[in-house]
Amino acid sequence: MNLDRTHDAAVKSWLASANQPHCDFPLQNLPYAIFRRKGGAEEFRAGIALGDQVIDLAALVRERCLSGLALQAAVACAQPSLNAFFAMGPDAWRALRHAVFALFEAPAAGASTMADTPALETCLVAQTDVEYNLPASIGDYTDFYTSIDHARNIVKLLRPDSALSPNFQWMPLAYHGRVSSIGLSGQQVRRPLGQRLAAGHSVPEVSACARLDYELELGIFIGVGNQEGEPIPVTHAERHVFGLCLLNDWSARDIQMWESTPLGPFLAKNFATTISPWIVTMEALAPFRHAWERPADEPQPLAYLDAPANRSEGGIDIQLEVWLMSELQRKSDAHAARLSRTSFRHQYWTVAQMVAHHTVGGCNLRSGDLLGSGTISGPTAAEAGALIELTAAGKTPVALGNGETRAFLEDGDTVVMKGWCERPGFARIGFGENRGKVLPARVVS
Repeated sequence: MNLDRTHDAAVKSWLASANQPHCDFPLQNLPYAIFRRKGGAEEFRAGIALGDQVIDLAALVRERCLSGLALQAAVACAQPSLNAFFAMGPDAWRALRHAVFALFEAPAAGASTMADTPALETCLVAQTDVEYNLPASIGDYTDFYTSIDHARNIVKLLRPDSALSPNFQWMPLAYHGRVSSIGLSGQQVRRPLGQRLAAGHSVPEVSACARLDYELELGIFIGVGNQEGEPIPVTHAERHVFGLCLLNDWSARDIQMWESTPLGPFLAKNFATTISPWIVTMEALAPFRHAWERPADEPQPLAYLDAPANRSEGGIDIQLEVWLMSELQRKSDAHAARLSRTSFRHQYWTVAQMVAHHTVGGCNLRSGDLLGSGTISGPTAAEAGALIELTAAGKTPVALGNGETRAFLEDGDTVVMKGWCERPGFARIGFGENRGKVLPARVVS
């Protein structure tokens, strides 16, 4: 992706909160969400984050602040989901980004701007005054498995030979997830029930999950779909991707261990998936691209998964953290404990390769479809993206700093995921946070 004025860190906004150090939402970010004011009967519609405000795109249309393709794109954003806007494609996405950037950038000395009028200020809503909805009507959800560090950590725990599945290094693995239980940050997750086979037993039991876990992932929103039977080549794959969000793939490990053979996870994964409200566009992420490399002594991708551009800039350096707030910490106003920090740059397969592989057999993706990146772990122990890795399957619990430890999640725990990108010479951009709380299981009758 080409860099342009919207990536220039020297450009500031006339909205002061967007220029604060470590702000997640500077002018160079401009991520999208679906929102409305709290406590009213307003319709949900799309907004763009800037500083501590939400830019109401429907209000920009009413105030006649936009024209041309940017206006058409903003009109599409007045709906309660972003699907229609996604389907308009990269030209429309870019037109609206550039138009909003121009409206909210600080004027040069002595220059006039629309910011000199009250029109734009009426289009701002404080983020503290809004509530969010899912950003898209998600038709299908696919969860990938693309971190080789995560895979290696897991096989060391579960397989005596510690051998990776032979197909892992040849293609991005995935399974189809459950759309109905995808929720937004703030989701309350009921501890699931399912069949478990206790150690030393030969007959399973139905009971509450005893090894509840999170998985640190990114959500990948499809912008423009493809026709059934028409694969998306890896060289064009990112033109079909609108942007990324934070994703927590909650996992019931004890249920998963019993049910996964031979068809993979079912009840262990279908009870909840939590995403953050803000989608950071691929265009905003352009300054943080890096080369994707495959060690020479490992299998090289087949032709449909390989391209010079993917090699030179297929990776994205997104910093990610997981924090945990226990019920005891919350009641005592203590700080949450940071469990891990890693980067998306470590993934074995890129976003473009996931999209290309998903469609190579003719599968048609649609606007608003969601892909999960798979658990994001790095090469060191502190970069693990799930508790099963951090605690060696519960054998070495992590300390929370207040005397508590965790092998797996307990009732009342709140998991918080954060993400951001930073690079010298460019503005830091953030993803906000993704938060979910564990509720007790329902009583088995």
